[in-house]
Amino acid sequence: MSSAAASAWRRSLRGALLRGSPWRAGAGPSRQASTASAASSGAAAGPAAAPNKVPPPPRKGRLLTGAMIGLTIAGGAYVSTTDEATLCGWIFKSTELVNPLFALLDAEFAHRLAVIAAAHGFVPREKRPDPPVLGLEVWGRNFTNPIGLAAGFDKNAEAVEGLLGLGFGFVEVGSVTPQPQEGNPKPRIFRLKEHGAVINRCGFNSEGIVVVAKRLGAQHGKRKMEETSSYPSSNSNVKQGGKAGPGILGVNLGKNKTSEDAAADYVQGVHSLSQYADYLVINISSPNTPGLRALQGRKQLRELVKKVHDARDEMQWAEDGPPPLLVKIAPDLSKEDLEDIAAVPYWTWRCSFFQIISNTTIARPPPAEAHPLAQEAGGLSGKPLFDSSTRVLKEMYILTGGTVPLIGCGGVTSGEDAYKKIRSGATLVQLYTALAYGGPALIPRIKAELAECLERDGFKSVQQAVGADCKPKKA
Repeated sequence: MSSAAASAWRRSLRGALLRGSPWRAGAGPSRQASTASAASSGAAAGPAAAPNKVPPPPRKGRLLTGAMIGLTIAGGAYVSTTDEATLCGWIFKSTELVNPLFALLDAEFAHRLAVIAAAHGFVPREKRPDPPVLGLEVWGRNFTNPIGLAAGFDKNAEAVEGLLGLGFGFVEVGSVTPQPQEGNPKPRIFRLKEHGAVINRCGFNSEGIVVVAKRLGAQHGKRKMEETSSYPSSNSNVKQGGKAGPGILGVNLGKNKTSEDAAADYVQGVHSLSQYADYLVINISSPNTPGLRALQGRKQLRELVKKVHDARDEMQWAEDGPPPLLVKIAPDLSKEDLEDIAAVPYWTWRCSFFQIISNTTIARPPPAEAHPLAQEAGGLSGKPLFDSSTRVLKEMYILTGGTVPLIGCGGVTSGEDAYKKIRSGATLVQLYTALAYGGPALIPRIKAELAECLERDGFKSVQQAVGADCKPKKA
């Protein structure tokens, strides 16, 4: 079809669409005058010419348009009849197509992009209920599942709602330092893709307590208004969800690199952020802040825990009381170090605390030791950390007699890994590096696999399986 004929067809189509519209029928006197003028001009010119014949649209165009309309209608009809669970599963599955693209980007830039995506809702939202076998109660709060996101992903509490929406049972933000600091020079994050591991030496890069407190305060106020208008009051002693809404929010506290008084830094964090947290974490095990791991020593830890515990208790709290206090320890500790840490509650009267086991390691466990980037300074996380962190977890569970909830962290990449952590003494489980490699689709898969493991071995709940490998076997 010639360009002139195509133009004539488009004018004809436009005229047909406008025919009978107010723009033509009710144009007013000026338009009528214009029409009359055109008519008189035509009469003066002589007999009216025969109307031009408008050629039909091209056959291929008609077929393509019809096909697109048909597909749209059919697709909409099918989606409308598809149950929400299936549709949600497709959305999570589709992220497997996008996630490999992040691997082509610089590691820290990719991380920043992921945080922005979660903060603005450009990530899937889990609408399917968790398997009932995964639900548990810890610290007087109900967790829909025991799988959480470890600190380090959302350092400045920018994406709490989006991350909880992915289906995590809890999310931990931070580490947050009192004063803003840039952290260590870049590059500071290195992928060991072949081993599912990462080495980082970020050094507590943080926007600081003031910025994070404002952000959490705004989020907290918004959720309070939503709860007041949406949820009936409950007389149960176990709170449904947490201060972050349907999920549980932890806040991880760090110290500034140049600070000479670590305890004062952690106390400032407690005073500023504890009202927004379902639990607080004292991070004393990052290998990227000089002198930080020395706080895990017997005397230092005892004094630090007492000061932070007292600072928390001197604040005024509502009926649900203050948030529990946790200490995050390293996987590189000796048996004697672990015994000292386990005994801290007995040295510091009434100062009870719980533990996250563990942080990144300064070791390079095989097979990561042979990687070209293995010599980069920093802490290693991911698959190679699983065995050593699980060993420390098991030892700590035995040392504490299974009397306190422990969070197992390090190398979790599957539901089977999470199950092993639980059998080794973890009440809750965290991951981070696996999410960087596996993307959002990893989360529902891990939960489904964990539920299958529990049911396979006859456990009716997560709590029944906690420490199963640490208990004497029945004859």
